[in-house]
Amino acid sequence: MSLARRSLRPVLAALFLATACREPEATDLSIAAARAQEDGTEVTVKGRVSVAPDTFTSATSEHGFAIADDGAGIYIKMDEAASLSLGEEVEVTGVLGQMANMRVVTAEPSGVMSLGKTMAVTAAPIATGDVDEDVEGRLVRVTAPVTKTFVDDAPYGYKLWVDDGSGETQIFVHVSADFDVPVLMALAAGQTLEVTGLAFQYEDIYEIAPRSPEDLVIR
Repeated sequence: MSLARRSLRPVLAALFLATACREPEATDLSIAAARAQEDGTEVTVKGRVSVAPDTFTSATSEHGFAIADDGAGIYIKMDEAASLSLGEEVEVTGVLGQMANMRVVTAEPSGVMSLGKTMAVTAAPIATGDVDEDVEGRLVRVTAPVTKTFVDDAPYGYKLWVDDGSGETQIFVHVSADFDVPVLMALAAGQTLEVTGLAFQYEDIYEIAPRSPEDLVIR
């Protein structure tokens, strides 16, 4: 064997070891494709902020936010609040998992990067009976009469229910979303509401979580 060929062996061996030991890179996916991956998968997703950090912290006990692209949305679970605004385009790298049965990406501050563009996220109009896994994580809007009035679930939030005839859905108003409680208590059965919020899941309940008082309009 020639000296030149023999000298390549250590180089090739080192290259093989480096490749074999390299950590798998996060998969860069659309949000819909990322949601379909197995728990524990590291993913990279891009989207615009549809729910600002800390909006739902009274119930989730963390400091996350939500993002959306043209086809889907997902909640980003964080132990520290990121400095982000509604509509801000971001890239998030984190680990796919569940939070009380809701699909989430758990990310560190170093895994969240602003892309420097801002454009408002438009809520998808849906029927109350369609608040389910198919729209979980998306910003949605329903218009429907109140069927059940105010229930106090503080310190987490407040509940009421609406139904446009397609099926009843729960509206969960987080304490941390800064609603005027007397206004919520005054809502009467039969009043028609237009509600915008995140299609949320808590355990086996699908619900809509408004982000601010502007997301709940009496029609």
